[in-house]
Amino acid sequence: MAHMVVTTTDTVPGHTITKVVDVVSAECAYGMNLFKDFFANVTDVVGGRSGATQKVLRDARRQVVAELRAEAFALEADAVVGVRLDFNEFSGGGKSMLFVVATGTAVNLRPA
Repeated sequence: MAHMVVTTTDTVPGHTITKVVDVVSAECAYGMNLFKDFFANVTDVVGGRSGATQKVLRDARRQVVAELRAEAFALEADAVVGVRLDFNEFSGGGKSMLFVVATGTAVNLRPA
């Protein structure tokens, strides 16, 4: 499953899509804890990159792609094509959540 191709393109080089299995998606919500929020706000004021925020974004992307693979694998697909990643922040009541969604098309392949 870890070697399953997941790509933003509509094709997989060297392969032909033989069947569209289904649309697959994965969603993750992450709480940005108080300290990360604080340091991100400091970085916003003084400039520079926020390592803590970048790590959360990277971890969130990796997690949703892994879950997308798992969903496609459960459907006996060979790959996921046309993947789209959406990142959104929800804030309110003094709390901040990062919401990440990955969608794509699970397909079966054969070598070209």
